[in-house]
Amino acid sequence: MATAYHNLSEYDFSSVPNAEGMKFGIIVSEWNFNVTGAMMRGAIDTLKRHHVPDDQILVKTVPGSFELTFAANQMMENCDVDAIIILGCVVRGDTPHFDYVCQGVTQGATQLNATGDVPVVYGLLTTNTMEQAEERAGGKLGNKGDECAITAIKMIDFAWSLNK
Repeated sequence: MATAYHNLSEYDFSSVPNAEGMKFGIIVSEWNFNVTGAMMRGAIDTLKRHHVPDDQILVKTVPGSFELTFAANQMMENCDVDAIIILGCVVRGDTPHFDYVCQGVTQGATQLNATGDVPVVYGLLTTNTMEQAEERAGGKLGNKGDECAITAIKMIDFAWSLNK
């Protein structure tokens, strides 16, 4: 999580496991694509920096953030991926819609992680303003996509270490 003390894009390169042979799914919300597109590019660039070839990264889009969990479930069931990264952005507005969408995606991702065999990495920005979202999508606080890619690599490594 980005704070004034920790940038989303900062990590110890040597602490990241070898990503060779890992396959990734990335699901991106089209809503607020100025933010989610930047997060997607951050995730892809980070995976490539860790030697993941293009053909091991499957990217799909959905209309909004609420659809991320359905898509993650479908990808889990129908695609050969070792981890799924969901990327969305919900900016608080004047209605309770923000609360319902954020809670639904959070519960959906948690359910998939609790019951599935493929880690689902939570990349949903939930901010009060668009400026806060942009700061976390390549701005002064780094890029949540970078953080999600590193988390996905580490979660695959964790799962693989238990199956040896």
